[in-house]
Amino acid sequence: MAGQKLIGLRRIGTWLNRPLASFHLIVTIATLLTVFGLVMVLSASSVESYVGGSSPYALFTQQLMYALLGIVLFYLALRVPIRVLRKLAFPAYAVTLVALMLVLIPGIGVESQGARRWFMLGPISVQPSEVAKVTLALWGAHLLASRMSTRSNPIKQIMVPLVPMAILACTLVVLQPNLSTMIALGIILVALLWFGGLSGKLFFSITVTGIVGVVALALTAGYRSDRMKAFFNPGEDPQGIGYQSRQALYSLADGGMFGRGLGQSRAKWSYLPNSHNDFIFAIIGEETGFLGCAAVIGLFALFAYTGMRIATRSADPFLRLLVATATTWIVAQALINIGYVVRILPVTGLQLPLVSAGGSSLAITLLMFGIIASAARHEPEAIAALLAGQDGRFSRMLRLPMPEAYAPGRAKVARARAARRTPVRYPARGELDERRRAVRVREPVGGRAAAPRAGTARASRSGAPRAASSGAMPRRART
Repeated sequence: MAGQKLIGLRRIGTWLNRPLASFHLIVTIATLLTVFGLVMVLSASSVESYVGGSSPYALFTQQLMYALLGIVLFYLALRVPIRVLRKLAFPAYAVTLVALMLVLIPGIGVESQGARRWFMLGPISVQPSEVAKVTLALWGAHLLASRMSTRSNPIKQIMVPLVPMAILACTLVVLQPNLSTMIALGIILVALLWFGGLSGKLFFSITVTGIVGVVALALTAGYRSDRMKAFFNPGEDPQGIGYQSRQALYSLADGGMFGRGLGQSRAKWSYLPNSHNDFIFAIIGEETGFLGCAAVIGLFALFAYTGMRIATRSADPFLRLLVATATTWIVAQALINIGYVVRILPVTGLQLPLVSAGGSSLAITLLMFGIIASAARHEPEAIAALLAGQDGRFSRMLRLPMPEAYAPGRAKVARARAARRTPVRYPARGELDERRRAVRVREPVGGRAAAPRAGTARASRSGAPRAASSGAMPRRART
């Protein structure tokens, strides 16, 4: 039995050592979470849609439409070269900031449930705060990677202008109001600072300041302060502010080890509000049991391992920063969502990535998964395998372009060459004539100067001084 386990572990290790293993893992994780999320959204939202007078498949159809859009974005991210991503990083972030400003204007931004967060583009609603997650990660990684080799003042070059621009985006998101997305942006900023090489003391102080700011914001608004009260004193108002968290725990307890079966949840029958969105993990626990919850957590744990594996194997510092930051953001968001469902964290409203209902979040997260998959194809071993024709059926079917190997930028190469080059000094006027007179060999009377020997000529070219005895006479040239 132990021998079979050892053989199985060796097979897993052999498969993980394949050049394109990271790419296949990212594609598999994204596919499994998206498909499972669509199934759970259909199960959790059918009753609410039917009670609201719509088709039981209304929310599921909308989620499926955004999933198809996300697949297109995933494919486009695989085809866009990394150098193009870096060129578009700052313009994309600047456009996102403008969109965050425009969405606050009445008549442009659409208000729903007391928050103004969306643009309506025909049948599609776009949430610019979700786009800000990707653009901040892209621009921050590009900024820090471009300054790694020329840091005369590391603290200033890491924090400026990254921190002020990120704070501006967080401020615009809070004005919507949208505390959950602001927390996600804060996680991205903290990850960029950490992986960008900020000192431990300064990083700790910034993190503590951010946590204090989030707590202060959570205690100011009415609905946010109610969530904090329900977390610290859940039994004070079980039918009011503590109702949602209480029903989520009942759903998890009702699922047991194996669950009640897909579609058999009781909490979705108007007992658990937002069962298809913020609290979909409770429905997963009720219908699929502890095993289903463990499978979801396992997929996110596998994604955390794969993302950090890609980051450590990448030769490009931009990809290292981007993939590590994106992995931290997605995994932290998943842990926060699961944490407040099981009541070890206060309710924040962060969705479970790729699983919760939410069109903009689903499409943008799939776009980020596509960028991470593209980074996996840019690992040095993966590039060598692709150049050798080991791309596999999946890559050939998608007709993906050949990834470009990482090479330092032209400016970096020019700086390195300038540092190695000895500066050239041109002689002043008249100095060259003086040198010639000083090294001129006198010809003996009636003869010509002897031609220098080969060894002497080589020594004079190399600049080494030529030793000569005081009594030696120059050799005559043959007549």
